[in-house]
Amino acid sequence: MKYSIEGGSLPVAIVQLDPGDVMISEAGARTWARGNVVTETSSEGGLGKSLGRMFAGESLFLSKYTAHGPSEIAFASSFPGRIVAKELGPGESIICQKKAFMAATYGVQLAMHFQKKLGTALAGGEGFIMQRITGPGLVFLEIDGHAVEYTLAPGERIVCDTGVVAIMEDTCTMSVEMVKGVKNVLFGGEGLFDTIVTGPGKIHLQSMTIAQLAKLIVPFIPSK
Repeated sequence: MKYSIEGGSLPVAIVQLDPGDVMISEAGARTWARGNVVTETSSEGGLGKSLGRMFAGESLFLSKYTAHGPSEIAFASSFPGRIVAKELGPGESIICQKKAFMAATYGVQLAMHFQKKLGTALAGGEGFIMQRITGPGLVFLEIDGHAVEYTLAPGERIVCDTGVVAIMEDTCTMSVEMVKGVKNVLFGGEGLFDTIVTGPGKIHLQSMTIAQLAKLIVPFIPSK
């Protein structure tokens, strides 16, 4: 399947469809379509999977797009950042932050992913529930701000601010550690906890989240 990602910091994924090609997205995520593309709304997997997607930050229903001729379909980012395309093999999974999923070829499975350690869930900034996306198929993911990719060796660790981890392969593990030293906690400005990701595997880190942007804007909002 041919595609291009355009638009710089306000990106859009533009996918060329052949007759019979089918894609899915969060309900209402399609930005435009050119050609004979039929849209259906579906729970895709029944009530259980629909509720799982909802708790993972996605919509209860999915939109299904079927091409009945050579067509084009586009999915635009909802926030300044980057769109990442990942080709997943059969049974291959990645773990993503909530609302990272944009669109995928039909057959890609979406599910909840629970953080195994309660401390990671409560303090890691990524939340108790993340998304597990499993192939086979091509998936488009939305990352806030600039994205940087790292490949971690077995046992290699990377220390991140909370909320920075956007995507990681399921071979990676995530944990949290409390910042050491009273002065660092009180005056360091980094918060109480760090998120630790340990390899092996690839990860994508994001430079800015919607939550971080909101915190920067709030002091400048006039109070009544």
